[in-house]
Amino acid sequence: MRNWWALLAAIVGAVILAVVATTPPGPAGTDAPATDFSAARAMTDDRVIGRAPHPTGSAEDAAVRAYLIQRLRGMGMEVAEATGTMDDEGAKRLANWSKSDATPPLTNIVAVLPGRDRSAPAVLLMAHHDSVWGSPGAADDAAGVVSLLETVRAIRAGGHQPARDLMVLLTDGEELGLEGVKAFFASDPRRGHVGVIVNLETRGGGGRAQMFETGADNGAMIDLMRRSVARPVATSLSVFIYKKLPNSTDYTVAKRLGVPGFNYAFIGRPSQYHSPTATPDALDHGALQDMGRQVLDLTRGLLAAPALPGAAPDRVFFDAFGLVFVSYAAWVGWLILLVGVAGYAGAAWRRGTLGEVATGAGAMLALILGAGLLLWLVNLVSGAGGAVNYYDRLAAIPRLEAQALLVCLAALVVARGRWLRPNAGSIAGAALPLVLLAILAQATAPTAAYPLAVPLMLGGLAAASWRWFGTTTGVIASAVAAMLGVGYMLGFGFFLLEAVGPKTPMIAALPLGVSALLLLPLTPPVARRRSDLAAALLLAAALGIALWVLLDPVAPSIAVYSSDH
Repeated sequence: MRNWWALLAAIVGAVILAVVATTPPGPAGTDAPATDFSAARAMTDDRVIGRAPHPTGSAEDAAVRAYLIQRLRGMGMEVAEATGTMDDEGAKRLANWSKSDATPPLTNIVAVLPGRDRSAPAVLLMAHHDSVWGSPGAADDAAGVVSLLETVRAIRAGGHQPARDLMVLLTDGEELGLEGVKAFFASDPRRGHVGVIVNLETRGGGGRAQMFETGADNGAMIDLMRRSVARPVATSLSVFIYKKLPNSTDYTVAKRLGVPGFNYAFIGRPSQYHSPTATPDALDHGALQDMGRQVLDLTRGLLAAPALPGAAPDRVFFDAFGLVFVSYAAWVGWLILLVGVAGYAGAAWRRGTLGEVATGAGAMLALILGAGLLLWLVNLVSGAGGAVNYYDRLAAIPRLEAQALLVCLAALVVARGRWLRPNAGSIAGAALPLVLLAILAQATAPTAAYPLAVPLMLGGLAAASWRWFGTTTGVIASAVAAMLGVGYMLGFGFFLLEAVGPKTPMIAALPLGVSALLLLPLTPPVARRRSDLAAALLLAAALGIALWVLLDPVAPSIAVYSSDH
C-alpha cells in the first residue's frame, strides 16, 4: 500500500512539474514597470504589424516598414533602410505566390542606439519584418519584431546609455530564403560592427520560448546567459539537434560566417505556422512575454559586458522545468554517469542474479523497440504514410501527442505485466540498455547526453538507497527520483513531439524507457490479464484518435499556398 501512495505522489508531482515546464508565464500588463518587458505593450505593435499579410514587395509590407522606422526613431535610434536584390530562388518563390513576374527590391531596416564606446563590437537584435503570402504573420515574425521593439524601449527606459552600440536589423525576404540577411552580410558596411547576435523567430503561435541555437564554442556565451537571464529556457540538446536539421533562420547566414549568437523561438500552437489564422488575437501573449523577458535580460547582459565572451568549449546546459538552469563542462557527464552506474550496480551486487539482469535488459529493449514500432504503426493509421499536407499535420499535433501518450502507456502496461519486475537484478538489467546508450551519447555527443545521464544518476542513487538505507528511505528516494525524472521526460517528450512528432513519433519511445525505469521500483504487482486488457483499451483509444486525424477535413489553418489550395 505504501508503494501505491509513493507511486501516486511521484506521478502527480511529475505531471505538475511537466505542466510548469511547458506553460509560458502570464503576460505583464501595460502597468508593468517601465524597465520591464510587457507583452501587453508589445501587443500594441503586434496589432499594427500583424493586421494583414505583408510579404516582400507588397504595399502592406511598405506600410509595416514605415511604421517600424517611426517607432525606432521615436526611441532615439539612428535608422536607415538598405536595399538589395533577391536571388533567382527567392524571386521564383515570390512569383509563385503572387502570380507575377515582378521582382521587387529587398529592404532591410538597420537601426543603432549609440553606446558610450562606439568602437566596441555591437549587440545586434534581429528579426524579419516580412510574412509569407496569405498570413498576417502576427507570430512569424511580428512576435520577434515587437519583442525587439519592447526590448529597446525597456533599455531606453533605464535612463543610461549602454556601454556599446545596440543595433537592430529587421530583415526582408526571410520567407523567400533568408534573402535580406544574405544581402546584409554580403555587402552592408555595418556588418563588421556586429559582435554578437540575438535572433528571434517562431514556428507557431505560442508555448514556451526557448533559446535553441548558438554559435560554435558557446561555453563563455552560455555562462554569460546564465548570469544575465532570470530562469532561462534553453538546452544544449536543442543546439545539437538543430545542427543536424535542414532548417534555417536568419541566424544561419551569420553563424556560417562565424558570428556568435543566440537564437530564440517558440513552437507551440503549431497550427498558426504560416497560417491565414495567425492574427494578433490568436497569438499567445504568455509566449511573447516568455520570449521578451529572456531577450531583454540577455541583451542587458551583453551590453554591460566589459568585453564580449570569446570562444570556449561548448557547455552542457538545460533548464529544469523552467525554474532552475543547470550548466556544466562536458566532461562532468562522465561523473554523472559513473554515479548512476555505481548506484545500480551496488543495488544489485549479490542481490540479483545474472538471469534477472538479462531479463530486465531484454524487457527494457522490448519496451523501447515495441513502443517505437507501435508509435510508427499507429501514426501510419493517422495518415502519415500517404501524401500529407505539412500544415495540416502541424494542426493535428495536439491530437498526435495524445495518440502517442496512449500508445506509450499501452506499451508500459504490457511490459510491466509481462516482463518488467521491481527486484534489484531486474532493475539493474533494465538500466543496462539505457546506460550503454548514454555512454555512446557521452562519447560522441556529450552536450546531448544529459537526458539519459541525469535520470540514470537519479535512479541509481534511489536504487542504492533501498539497499544501504532501508525500505522507507528507498521508497522516498525512488518517489523523488521518479517525480523529477518522469516530470522532465514528460516535458521533454512534449517538446520533441511538437518539433518532430508528425513524422517521427517513435522518438517518444526513449523518454518512455527512462520513465519506466524510474517508476519500476514503486510499481506493485500487476496481473497479466489485467495489464493486457488495459493496454488493449489504451491502444484502441490511440487508434480512435488516429482515425479521427485521418478522416478529419483539412484544417482551415493551413497555409494558403500549400497543396490543398
